[in-house]
Formats: sequence, structure tokens, C-alpha cells
Amino acid sequence: MNSPADLLSQLRIDRNAAPPPSSRRGLWIALAVAAVLLLLAAVGWWVFGRAKAPTVQTGTAIAINTGSSAASVLDATGYVVARRIATVSAKVTGKVREVRIEEGQHVAAGEIIATLDPIDADQQRDLARAQVSAAQGQLGAIQAQLRDASANAARLASLARQRLVSQADYSRAVAQRDALRAQLDAAQRSVGVAGRQFAIATQGVDNTVVRSPFDGVVIAKAAQPGEIVSPFSAGGGFTRTGIGTIVDMDSLEVQVDVGEAYIGRVQPGMPTEAVLNAYPDWKIPGKVIAIIPTADRGKATVTVRVALDARDPRIVPDMGVKVSFLEAAAKGATPQLQGVRVPAAAVVKRDGKDVAFVLGDKDTVAMQAVTTGRTLGDTDVQVIHGLSAGDTVVLAPPETLRSGERVKPGTAGDEPTTP
Repeated sequence: MNSPADLLSQLRIDRNAAPPPSSRRGLWIALAVAAVLLLLAAVGWWVFGRAKAPTVQTGTAIAINTGSSAASVLDATGYVVARRIATVSAKVTGKVREVRIEEGQHVAAGEIIATLDPIDADQQRDLARAQVSAAQGQLGAIQAQLRDASANAARLASLARQRLVSQADYSRAVAQRDALRAQLDAAQRSVGVAGRQFAIATQGVDNTVVRSPFDGVVIAKAAQPGEIVSPFSAGGGFTRTGIGTIVDMDSLEVQVDVGEAYIGRVQPGMPTEAVLNAYPDWKIPGKVIAIIPTADRGKATVTVRVALDARDPRIVPDMGVKVSFLEAAAKGATPQLQGVRVPAAAVVKRDGKDVAFVLGDKDTVAMQAVTTGRTLGDTDVQVIHGLSAGDTVVLAPPETLRSGERVKPGTAGDEPTTP
């Protein structure tokens, strides 16, 4: 048995012994937990702690009325119309193979907008080409025969003068030569006819390609691949008569109906001011082009054509419009205002310069230097340079807002916020 002293010696702690393996495993676990906590803290800061896009109020830059300050002598309503509009169709009947247009697409004059199945036209052209080759071959054979007949007639003519051959033989040789000359002329005409037929067949192949007649915008797509189209409306309601409708946007104008009792107030060249129903704050200057010299007995109105001085993508055919016919501007009248009008809160100082923040794609803003003019009313200001009509501007932008930052456009009831 061990003595009490031996037992006590066994209870001593060895300070030089290596730690048990379990203690190292605990250290690694602690380090992993710390790493996870740091990752969660970083994610939490990214989600909750980073700066959020500020909520801002916005306004729209509106074109200033550049029309005359003269009073309106007559108001009338009408519609925007296009003087140059075409429903494009193929010149021949055929099955549509490809349609290359969509609504809203811009097309150039001569651009291919559709193609028809050209199999029949190709075969007609190949047949015409074969007829040209056949006519040319026949022409060559007659030319060879004519050369031989001409030589024979010349030889017999010499012998006939020497009385070595009879006059009848010589006459037959001359008749044969003249007959071949007539056949040669006919063969040459046949070659010409075959050539013209080939040109017509080639044009028939080109007719299977439908092109845009002028520069414009597609407003309607009427046909799809596989359908039959015909300019003659053959086949009843199952045959399309057009591929699509194209409008020349540069030919847009306004047509209004003026009552007979007031048509005397309207004169060609008279200044006008048009307001589209879709954009009631946009006043477009223009002038009277012509008064159509006929009246509608049912409505007792006369149609007046009005030109618009603005060319803008927002103006599209068949829009409703109100036109005010103005008195001619007096000499020495106040110069017309230029530029756009915006709320005064949209123009702020940055580094001593007047700037405005324009809202762009993905709700990002761009700082734009502007040149201001007169104060318009109590809340608006004239901007001569730097902004265009239709631009969306930030009202009362925060001092910390910078170009390229994102914002959150608010509604009328939202209060502006800062990050």
C-alpha cells in the first residue's frame, strides 16, 4: 500500500505539462464565433447604418410662353394631324415572309420594312432570263446564215455578169439573202422584247421588298409573317391591304373648326397659341397656314390649318388641342421671354453659382449650372440657359446633395428628408 506521503505527491500539479487537446479546440471555436459576430455586425451596418437616399420634392421645367403678348381674338378646338401619312403596302399580292417594323420605331426613306415570299417572282425572272438566252442564240444562227447567203449572192452576181450562171439562180440567192436580213431584224426585235421582259421580271422580284417611302415613325403594324397581303383587297377580310402606317412627324400641324360667324376674325399668317389637352401648362406658338375655302354645312364650320413652331416628341397625331388666335404683335412690343420656368426653390447656390439638380435615370441627380432671368409670379423663376422644357428638378435640395447621388422622389404630402 502507498503511504500518505506518496498519495500527496501524486496530487501535485505539473507546471511543465502540455495543455490537453480539448483546450485548443475551444480556442478555435472562440475565434470562429468572433468572426461570425464581426460579419453580422458589418451586414447590420450595411443594411441599417449606411446612409439612405433622401426623400425630396420635385418640379417640372415648363416652356415659357414665347407667343405674342397680344390678346386673343378667338378660341377654337381641334386636333393634331399629319399632312404626310401613309399606309404602306406591297405592289403585288403575296405571302409575308418577314416584317421588320414595330410601333414607335423610326424608319428612314428607302429602308426595308417587310419582305414577301419571292419564289414565284424568282421563277418568273429565271424564265425571262432563259428566253433572253434563247432569243440571243436564234439571233446568232440567223447572223451566220445571213453571212453565208450574202457571200453566195455576191459570188453569183459576179458569175451572172459573166453569163456563167442563169439569172434565176442569182435572183434566188438575192431573195434568200433578203429573207435572212428580215429574219435578222425580227430576231433582234425578239432579243429586245426578251430583254424588256427580263427587266419586268427583275422588277417583280424587287416588288416583293417593301420599303419606307419617307422618313417617319411607325404608328401601326398591320401584317404578320405568313399572312397574305394585296393592294387590291383580294380575298375579302382574310387578306391584308397594308404592312404598316408611317407618319412624318415633321409634317404635324393643327386643324381646328371655326364657326362661320367668326371666320372673318381669322387671317392667314395670324399668330396663334396652342395648348395640348395632355400638357395644359405648355403653350406652343404658331401661326395660321391657310383657311380651307369650303364650309361644312352640317356643322356650319370652316377648317383652319395652324402650324406649330415647336417640334417635340410629345406632340403626336390625333391629340386634342385648344388654339387661341392672337392679334398681330405691335411694333416696339416687349421682347418675348425665352427659356423655361421652374419653381424658385429648384435654384440654389453652390460655390457661388446658381445650379439646379436634374432628376435622371434610376433616380440619380445631376447638378446643372443655370442662368436665371426674371421672377415669374410669386413662386417661379425664369431659367434662360441650363434647363430644357420637361426636365424634372429637385426642390430645395439638401446642402449635402451631390451630383450622381440617388434620391427618393416624394409625393405632395411627403416631407423632405436628409441622410
